[in-house]
Amino acid sequence: MFKGSMVALVTPFKDGKIDEKALKDLVEFHIRSGTTALVPCGTTGESATLSYEEHDKVIELTIQFAKKRIPVIAGTGSNSTEEAIMLTKHAKKVGADASLQVSPYYNRPTQKGLYLHFKAIAEAVDMPIILYNIASRTGVNIEPETFVKLAEVKNIIGVKEASGSLEQMSRIRKLCPKDFLLISGDDALTLPVMAIGGVGIISVVANIIPKDVADMCAAFEKGDIKKAEELHYKMLLLTKAMFIETNPIPVKTAMGLMKLCAPDMRLPLCDMLPENREKLIRELKAYGLI
Repeated sequence: MFKGSMVALVTPFKDGKIDEKALKDLVEFHIRSGTTALVPCGTTGESATLSYEEHDKVIELTIQFAKKRIPVIAGTGSNSTEEAIMLTKHAKKVGADASLQVSPYYNRPTQKGLYLHFKAIAEAVDMPIILYNIASRTGVNIEPETFVKLAEVKNIIGVKEASGSLEQMSRIRKLCPKDFLLISGDDALTLPVMAIGGVGIISVVANIIPKDVADMCAAFEKGDIKKAEELHYKMLLLTKAMFIETNPIPVKTAMGLMKLCAPDMRLPLCDMLPENREKLIRELKAYGLI
């Protein structure tokens, strides 16, 4: 159910509010393009600057617009266990198919604290839970040995791994049960992660090239390694451009240039530096997107 190209969906804004029409159009764009799941309210969706009401609304609208055609994995993580449980309960109530739980940020819990945090959420809300490991943003890495313990919790089904370490991901794959999902959290590593047993990507660049990301994942799954490699290298420079400034600044800027939605972001995110914007424009032109 959770494999292939799953998009870390942006949250479109207009005049400071959620742009519901643009969100609906984006959902349709992804379904037409072969995206296999929608992931609203993650890092790329600017969840950190959404109010509780907005957070709930974006998840509800995404589910409503998707109409069960593809799964919705709701970003409901927090550095407060109680808050994460509250958000996750709401996501389950409105029909989300799974929850994405980022490791707690800023308060830097121990490995025991991470285990107890995720276990408490899983026990409080009976729905599939995918963990999200991104120490570059949270300050703490979830160690492979901790994943082994977490995999024993019945509704914790996998991890979006954004450590950037194929060695760590290989250890997770080796140590955890075969049905524990390893999902890439780095667009540039999607193909290598699938080669070591990963099932796909929760992708940033799929916001602008969903068909290519979906086709690469599908090609690998079918055993067409040559096609998968061609798409991997075709996307590589554009993928790199998505991270020349903090995500989602470049991808939101690109979506504005492509007329997919307004490029509006909320502070403390801001417009790109002119020189970086020019680099981004060059890559978008080279790819044929503008």
